[in-house]
Amino acid sequence: MTNNKYTSRDKNRHKANTQLNSIDRAHKGQSYRNAPCHDIFTCKNCNHIVSPEGAATTHRNHCPKCLVSVHLDIIPGDRASLCGAMMDPISVWVRKNGEWAILHRCLSCGEITSNRIAADDNPTLLMSIAVKPLALPPFPLGKLEYAEI
Repeated sequence: MTNNKYTSRDKNRHKANTQLNSIDRAHKGQSYRNAPCHDIFTCKNCNHIVSPEGAATTHRNHCPKCLVSVHLDIIPGDRASLCGAMMDPISVWVRKNGEWAILHRCLSCGEITSNRIAADDNPTLLMSIAVKPLALPPFPLGKLEYAEI
């Protein structure tokens, strides 16, 4: 049994969307699964012009100013998603190798994806997202009781 992080459900969705999307693919461009993406785009959220320069990555997938992404992929780089809605940055996490990644949630379908940060991402916004659970805990801090050990 191979260790593959994509489930058969993901692969079936990818296959179905790729078939449905074959005509539509012309306006979305090529697949970037195995090729670098050097596209320049305008952020749908803040209208910032986003280019790959300064990102220190060949796969720019979110705005460095507001960190918003667009739901384009089913499997990273395939550009096969039919959704196309904006994706809000909801959290950050640290991968095994110490690299930070941003979790995005699609505003339309609710799918959550992980995208590595880029060198020119807004550090203040990254930190505010990282500390949000501490600033807004899911329980009232004033009513915490200390447990006896």
